[in-house]
Amino acid sequence: MLPSLALTALALLPAVQGAQPIHHPAGIYRRCGPVSKYYNQKTSDWDDNNVGDWINNWWNDNSGLISNSSAGFAGAFGQWAMGNPDWSCRDDGSDSDCDLQLCDNRVLNDRGDDIRPTYYVLESVNRLHTYFTGIGEAFVTTALGAALSKDSWATTFYKDKDDKSVTALKEVLTLVTTIVGVGASFAGLGPAVAGAVAGAGNALTSGGIAAAVNTLPSHQDDTFEKSADLGGILGSIVVDSLKSFTTANNQLMSGQSYGDADIRSYLSGGAFLAYPGVDKNSVTDAMTNMLVGTSINQLYRTQKIFIMGGGACDDNQGIGSGPQEATVCRDGQAWYLYYWQENDVVSTTSHQWGWVASPPGADQLGQGAYGGVSVQDIINSSLDAYNVAGYNYDSDTAASRASDAISNSWASPGAHGASWEGIFTIPVCDVGGAVNSDYQGKEYILQPYGHDSRPVWCGAICSGDSQKTSDFINAANMGGFQSPKHLCNSDPGY
Repeated sequence: MLPSLALTALALLPAVQGAQPIHHPAGIYRRCGPVSKYYNQKTSDWDDNNVGDWINNWWNDNSGLISNSSAGFAGAFGQWAMGNPDWSCRDDGSDSDCDLQLCDNRVLNDRGDDIRPTYYVLESVNRLHTYFTGIGEAFVTTALGAALSKDSWATTFYKDKDDKSVTALKEVLTLVTTIVGVGASFAGLGPAVAGAVAGAGNALTSGGIAAAVNTLPSHQDDTFEKSADLGGILGSIVVDSLKSFTTANNQLMSGQSYGDADIRSYLSGGAFLAYPGVDKNSVTDAMTNMLVGTSINQLYRTQKIFIMGGGACDDNQGIGSGPQEATVCRDGQAWYLYYWQENDVVSTTSHQWGWVASPPGADQLGQGAYGGVSVQDIINSSLDAYNVAGYNYDSDTAASRASDAISNSWASPGAHGASWEGIFTIPVCDVGGAVNSDYQGKEYILQPYGHDSRPVWCGAICSGDSQKTSDFINAANMGGFQSPKHLCNSDPGY
């Protein structure tokens, strides 16, 4: 939905174009008054005209007007700027409580030198309101609910020889809050405005996370059995967070703080001055893929699933060759996704040690309900997370990195979807250093998938470092596991 001011400006265009003798903006100026000189605003105009300082001064000088207005800040500013004390910008179902009808508005056009900053604030508040209503509509899109509401999550992506409860899945709730925050901030700070809005980026991300955090208490007792409807629980958390986004809009418009920031932080840098509106399809797709990825990651992290690589993309370096169907080649190095399948039958042969195979459910990625997540996403996301925080990439790291990426415009997390760093945190082992080592059986470090593929890891295979190797073994749930070292002549130290 276009802001009302944009509709007003569009309505004027035929008249201006039809007045052939007029070849300058004077036609609009005469029709709407001085404010129309500033209609073609850019994000940078906010800082170029010191609007941040201007709104701070206005806020301090009009604290009484704000406190006495039933609509708080928006009502007070609407009365001062347009003579409209009912300009509440609340999210209450009304389609007109944040409208801008500024042509020939005497109050605004009589503000002299304050016309420009006043208009910029009005336009930004209006578009911030549009942002909140837009992400609300994106989050309730049926596609999101349909993608998450699956009753076969655990049986598809989880396989264990013991019939036990996957209690570790409760950790997904904490990460969901970060994903909701990332999705919300991505919707507001697309490439068109990134780079000039550090304050707004921090505010939006923390506000989005706060919105989801507020919904968690009612879900803390949800149990994650292997057959649990994980998607249904995730979907309900996302939908419930909409109520908090409504609260965020209303608190900010009234002049209160939300997510440790008031509306001035959200508007800073002109973040919403030229904001075109929420791309609902993109937000829905990004949110769905990020949440699906996060959920699969939590299931995978309870199993012996890991990533190995670091050698040349064409292998043939004496350390074996990985599964070509589950690989990523980046910066000249090949990386592979593995699942260590423990032997599930009684055997006195070498099969008792298990073998490497494709992770459970990996064959369903990239299609159908899981079409937005690929094996390559798992590898790339995990590598990026590992490069940032090793095996300790947690929800706090995720929130900090997403906020920094958006605020400083070095990446758009939502645009990356499931490949964004930290959506997956599968343990990584860089075995490139083994190429020039004398490790026993090093030609079997990397193996393709198969019942006869039993890797042999004798030595500090991860970066040539015993501690890193030990940390990797534990992160991959293989502490005390004998399979990869069953042929080693001496204890490799992990």
